[in-house]
Amino acid sequence: MLTRNCSLLFLCFLLDKGLLSPLHSPPQGRLGKEHHRSMMGLRRNGGAGFQRVKRGWVWNQFFVLEEYMGSDPQYVGKLHTDLDKGDSIVKYTLSGEGAGSIFTIDQTTGDIHALQSLDREMKPFYTLRAQAVDLLTGRPLEPESEFVIKVQDINDNEPRFLDGPYSASVPEMSPVGTYVMQVTATDADDPTYGNSARIVYSILHGQPYFSVDPKTGVIRTALPNMDREVKALYQVLIQAKDMGGQLGGLAGTTTINITLSDLNDNPPRFSKSIFHLRVPESSPVGSALGRIKAHDLDTGKNAEVEYYIVPGDGGHMFDIVTNEHQEGIVILKKRLDYETKKSYSFKVEASNSHLDPRFLHLGPFKDTATVKINVLDVDEPPIFNRPSYSMDVYEDTSYGTVIGAVTAQDLDFGGSDVRYSIDWKRDQDSYFDIDPVIGTISTIEALDRERIAKHNISVVATKVNNPVLASKLAMAYEAFVCENSKSGQVIQTITARDGDNPPMGPRFFFRSPPQDVKDKNFTIRDYGNNTAGVVTRRSGFRRRVQDLYLLPVVIEDIGHPVLSSTGTLAVRVCACDRDGWLLSCSAEAVFLPVGLSKGALIAILVCIVILLVMVVLYVALRRQKDKGTLMTSKEDIRDNVIHYDDEGGRGGGHQRLRHRHPAQPQG
Repeated sequence: MLTRNCSLLFLCFLLDKGLLSPLHSPPQGRLGKEHHRSMMGLRRNGGAGFQRVKRGWVWNQFFVLEEYMGSDPQYVGKLHTDLDKGDSIVKYTLSGEGAGSIFTIDQTTGDIHALQSLDREMKPFYTLRAQAVDLLTGRPLEPESEFVIKVQDINDNEPRFLDGPYSASVPEMSPVGTYVMQVTATDADDPTYGNSARIVYSILHGQPYFSVDPKTGVIRTALPNMDREVKALYQVLIQAKDMGGQLGGLAGTTTINITLSDLNDNPPRFSKSIFHLRVPESSPVGSALGRIKAHDLDTGKNAEVEYYIVPGDGGHMFDIVTNEHQEGIVILKKRLDYETKKSYSFKVEASNSHLDPRFLHLGPFKDTATVKINVLDVDEPPIFNRPSYSMDVYEDTSYGTVIGAVTAQDLDFGGSDVRYSIDWKRDQDSYFDIDPVIGTISTIEALDRERIAKHNISVVATKVNNPVLASKLAMAYEAFVCENSKSGQVIQTITARDGDNPPMGPRFFFRSPPQDVKDKNFTIRDYGNNTAGVVTRRSGFRRRVQDLYLLPVVIEDIGHPVLSSTGTLAVRVCACDRDGWLLSCSAEAVFLPVGLSKGALIAILVCIVILLVMVVLYVALRRQKDKGTLMTSKEDIRDNVIHYDDEGGRGGGHQRLRHRHPAQPQG
């Protein structure tokens, strides 16, 4: 430090003699310019002001070492003027930032000391003002001059990652050199002085998977084909070291959590090749029968699986949908009947919804499994052989006359005997009785056609071994279908009621009987809310071909055991307008013009009759006239035939043609 101060004094001497320019030019700001003007002013004023010809101040930019830990105040530098002859008549004063508290000056010698340990990172420089005054008169010997004390940096700050720890993501299977992210460390030391703030990056933990650029801090992949399904998360430790990474430099570290993002590089796979499901035959259409699952090691949308039933086998009875857990839910599409078929088998295919073309070479992204369904027998009510019966009887039939019979049977394994009864709910039902064993229906009261022309009765068939199970052959209900109806059109909505009034409310299922499932005209569509729709299966209904269709409907509840009832819906074919409004359902009206009133039709018929009479009269008169002409023509023809006049060369004569003799000459 003393050597440096002696050098400064020597330089000041050379500057004072005009032999050497200052190493650091004075500040060229406003204060520096004022100082220059004041110096020039001293030269112009001569004795009126300061008697100076040459530059009086010997000064420079001073430096003070930061973090000084010595016991004595740190020497900063020395101020001196050439007016100071060493006779102690010059007094030096100091003002500005830190004057008196941080920095002090010896008023006689001009030596400046720092009283405190300074931190460059808190304040890198201090601006002060110095002045030399006459100790006796107190008059300034020189104009006040400004100078700077810079705090000289030492390497006392390690690099810091201000935003750490970090998180980053890179796709799995990325090639070597794929960009991950960039980290940046900051060093509070002076970057313009030495290597205190020169940072070098390196990886302490995370190799050989990743690398870092030592200058820029850019992190890249260093290993190919990193598989997320093997390891998804990597923790990388990055170090930033100053002094260019040399020994003795300070270092800071940060952690980067790098996640491998998923790509669709794995197909779905069933855990087993065969799934077994056991389903009661009473399961309603639309109910879930069971679930299967194909596992995909990927995540998110890459793990989304779609399930399909492979066409063929028994898949036509079932459907499959995907739920939110990527499971395949097997849905019943048609009614099951244990007595008809006891088991089904079909194949299900699971495939990814979103494919990545980069990995298609790994093979098909789908898998197949077999689903086997065993139908469980359920004790069901008896089934009538026909959905409805029609019987004719004369009104004067005597009591006890058998007018017909119904038949029902138990189709369950080891079928039970059946007993019959009439469900009497109206007075009209009391006219008939039924044999409980053989099902014959007979009259028990006199029938009057003029009072009641048609009777609808409901017959109940009950199992002997389980009287709770019963089927009802219900009365017929009517609906209509337009001749211009399209296929798939709902023509009627039906509902039912349950006399048991279950606590949770009634719940019914509607369907067609098994023998009518393939009906080509209508079908029953259960809506799942105690109602069902009658839906057409074709178009082109014509009253002249068939004006009435009988559609049986089976209604079941959800009780245990299941109870059912069969009703018959009579569907009439009717004429409708374009909007579906009914016009006429009678077959006789087929040939009548649509939209004409009865009066107009009568007038048209009268005109037609008059025209017909006129035509008949005209034809009769014409025939009469033709008859007279024909008679005259016939007489002429007869004469021509019967009589023949021959005028020969020998004279004339008459001869009948029927004799066929030649003419005789006459004398």
